[in-house]
Amino acid sequence: MSNETNSATQLSYLDYKPKKGIWAWLLTTDHKRIGLLYLIGMMIFFWVAVGIGFVMKLEMLTPDQTVVDAQTYNSLFTLHGLIMIFLFIIPGLPAVFGNFFLPIQIGAHDVAFPRLNLLSWYLYIIGGLFALVSLHLQGGPIDTGWTFYVPYSIRTTTNVILPLLGAFILGFSSILTGLNFVTTVHRLRAPGMTFFRLPLFVWALYATAWIQVVATPIVGITILLVVIERVLHIGIFDPALGGDPLLFQHLFWIYSHPAVYIMILPAMGVVSEIIPTFARRTIFGYKVIAFSSLAIALIGYFVWAHHMFTSGMSETARFVFSLLTFLVAVPSGVKVFNWVATLYKGSIELRAPLIYILMFIFLFSIGGLTGLVLGSLATNVHVTDTYFVVAHFHYVMFGGTAIVFFAAMHYWFPKMFGKMYNEKIAIWATPFIFIGFNMLYFTMFILGYQGMPRRYWSYLPEYQELHIISTIGSWILIFGLVIMFSNLIFGLIKGRRADSNPWGGVTLEWQIPSPPPHENFEKIPVIDHGPYDFERFKNENKNEIDRS
Repeated sequence: MSNETNSATQLSYLDYKPKKGIWAWLLTTDHKRIGLLYLIGMMIFFWVAVGIGFVMKLEMLTPDQTVVDAQTYNSLFTLHGLIMIFLFIIPGLPAVFGNFFLPIQIGAHDVAFPRLNLLSWYLYIIGGLFALVSLHLQGGPIDTGWTFYVPYSIRTTTNVILPLLGAFILGFSSILTGLNFVTTVHRLRAPGMTFFRLPLFVWALYATAWIQVVATPIVGITILLVVIERVLHIGIFDPALGGDPLLFQHLFWIYSHPAVYIMILPAMGVVSEIIPTFARRTIFGYKVIAFSSLAIALIGYFVWAHHMFTSGMSETARFVFSLLTFLVAVPSGVKVFNWVATLYKGSIELRAPLIYILMFIFLFSIGGLTGLVLGSLATNVHVTDTYFVVAHFHYVMFGGTAIVFFAAMHYWFPKMFGKMYNEKIAIWATPFIFIGFNMLYFTMFILGYQGMPRRYWSYLPEYQELHIISTIGSWILIFGLVIMFSNLIFGLIKGRRADSNPWGGVTLEWQIPSPPPHENFEKIPVIDHGPYDFERFKNENKNEIDRS
């Protein structure tokens, strides 16, 4: 990277002080501040959903009522899914770390459309508030499940319209973010930053952005059709009015399965950033990982109906969608192979971010392999709509996206805030999270195999022992999360000042001060090498490394 400046200019560039005060934040167009605004909002929603999940698992301690009745349980189940999926998992990594680091990693001052970026955050907050306000209105919280399946979502007397409109608004936020990222990658790359010099996190965000732009409008239209049918009683999905409930499932999953890749692709990009940094070697198979991101995004559009194998589709359709489900697993497997190959013979430094990544590889592999069980027609019939599906979903979503979100928080925390957390405590939190997670969710695989149906408030006594183990696991997991977040908050308040490059990373964000200055770079850098050139980094910083 070439970025020479005279000392006087550099001084004024580093000494720039952003405006303070609540309005300076609420009206900001700085991509870094908008990323932090997303982070604050998501952490609030995340802990609300964790609290709901805690009550749900507490209820499952006994076969009959423990703390809440059946109707309340259905509402809690729906809200937990809505908040976790639409307000944390789907927007999480792109909205927070994509907003903060994508412009820096490609050598830009900001995203292509800064005001649109701010608008997308406001839409995110408004959509979330719509879902929360519905809790307190006449009729009570929505109880349809997060999938809004008809005809129940049309006939229930609970507040369905407001959460649906909230999800519709969140879709607009996602589309705007996707448009912004695609344009930014195409138009604002630094001189010399060709596509094959992009960091793999940028590749993942780029593939994700196309899914957001192309797939999200479908679910938006579907949600509006449900609202119209509830208000005007037009027969679109309701069979009593001549509608087709299967049509709703097709339209919902045409978006919602690609949405899985909106969730997981950015996580895979983060993994591809952290592993080379702590293995001290160039990523194995850079182009293969980059193209596998695009392959996952592309094939992911065509596998939606594997959620519907027992809904009455033709044998031919089931065979085709089962085959495509196995095909989409190939590029994911390629990524895992390349990550492990990068670690092989690397100079591994086992720090907190890498421990979370190793946890992710283990948990996500279980999620992926059990997904093949669900993708196979013979086994799907036996375990569909059981706790097996719940376990698989959480191994992919929480064990995948959320664990990588925590890894990203630990990896980029020094760069975002210029402070260091206590790494010993960060590492101590990981066994509680890992053990609690597997106690909570692996028991669900066994419950599902034994025939325990999902979404049930009550159950037969023979399932109680495993439910008790699962509930205790939720307590251990939450304890680990409390340790982790408390450590990060304490680091933010009292942590020692972080160096500009505490991990020895080689991508552009590690070549500027911590936290990043206003507009990131005083002068746009010129790129003349790939993103993971550790040999070059060692040669350029040999004297400093020798001193340390």
